[in-house]
Amino acid sequence: MKKFLSTLALASLMSLNYSVVYADPPMPPFYASVMKMAPEGKLGQVIKKEKIETTLKGARAWRIAYISSDVVGRKTISTGTIIVPIGTTPKEGRPILAWAHGTTGSAQNCGPSQIIDPTRSLNQHFLTDGDSWTDFGIPNGQQFIDQGYVVVATDYQGLGGGGKHQYAVAQTNGRDVINSARAASSMKEAGAGKKTIVYGWSQGGGAAIAAASVPDYLDLQGTAADNLQYLGFVALAPEDLAVMLPNVPTDEAAAKKLMNGFTQANVPNVFLFAHYVMGLWGTQAAFPSLQLTDMLTDEGVTVVDKLSRNKCVHVMADTLNYAYGDNYKSLLKPETSNSLAWIKAFVDGSVKPVKPVAPVVIYWGTKDTAVPPIMHELYQKQMCAMGAHVARNQLPGQQTHFTTPAVSAPMYLEWVKDRIAGKPLANGCPKS
Repeated sequence: MKKFLSTLALASLMSLNYSVVYADPPMPPFYASVMKMAPEGKLGQVIKKEKIETTLKGARAWRIAYISSDVVGRKTISTGTIIVPIGTTPKEGRPILAWAHGTTGSAQNCGPSQIIDPTRSLNQHFLTDGDSWTDFGIPNGQQFIDQGYVVVATDYQGLGGGGKHQYAVAQTNGRDVINSARAASSMKEAGAGKKTIVYGWSQGGGAAIAAASVPDYLDLQGTAADNLQYLGFVALAPEDLAVMLPNVPTDEAAAKKLMNGFTQANVPNVFLFAHYVMGLWGTQAAFPSLQLTDMLTDEGVTVVDKLSRNKCVHVMADTLNYAYGDNYKSLLKPETSNSLAWIKAFVDGSVKPVKPVAPVVIYWGTKDTAVPPIMHELYQKQMCAMGAHVARNQLPGQQTHFTTPAVSAPMYLEWVKDRIAGKPLANGCPKS
């Protein structure tokens, strides 16, 4: 009976013609209209906005769509949320806090701004007090509003604004965060000034440190809001793939060996597998010369494309588990091909080895199995060797990836407040 049900589930999943495979899920009116728009305008330009209700006290909020661009310079549309304090705007304008969220998925309907009350405090799927099927919300939004900050939270491109989401391509995600700050600064209703802090978790932590190391992009002129003053970057359990590959292979044989090892490290359970294949899908979206058939079987390509376009990550993992059980790895090819090009794409899409433009602080837990702490340990060493200011703070107790945002909050709230106030900061790099 179990075998029959498994076969039935697989048949249901595979009975897809390609006209269905390439369809996006139905979207609410705001996003449906944005997805029909062309990505034309200045970086950070708000091309559509809609006032929404917020449960935060002393605040008003908007759902927005704005112009961004990806790792190779193609214009895109990102959506997101802006929250603004009610009251008199200070002469110098309000500081901007740009939030970069963790993994939600890669389908158009996975953008956090689409949830009812997207401005509420961070609601995490995995924690016992979570009350949703996905992660959404903004950590410490009320505290930042009470302190007079404008808070902007990007969805990233492809999560409500059309196009394929470049999941885990930190260079693209980081640009979305930068342009969200430009969008906030350009909105007259926000009353925002130039002082800007970026904070992010997981995928968003990677986006935060990626944003810190693109000085040329940050300094671009002719945007919707030029010359923002970046004062600091807060990264909660950030990912950085490139730092794990200091010696990129130069021949296909060595690249294939590395790629096969990387794949095996990401497939021990269906949860990690879902993230991994979604990352392949997002990387191919960023670099179209790649082919998913380099990594996946024909069946795997069909299934991964269908799920990546229509399911958020936790439901995607559930679907793979339901349809394949312990056989989900059968969607992978036994041996990868074109490995050198894939590894180059992973590196090109990751954090640049460039000194951050402002201090960076990282918070992490010893029980984090989603983003290996060695990633940000190596990142700190790399950047400190360049003369950067990067602190890395281990959280008390045995914190997981999912407890990191709440446990770190009392620490980074003070850190952000001090950066806005212009207080001196001791260099957090290890003394040695």
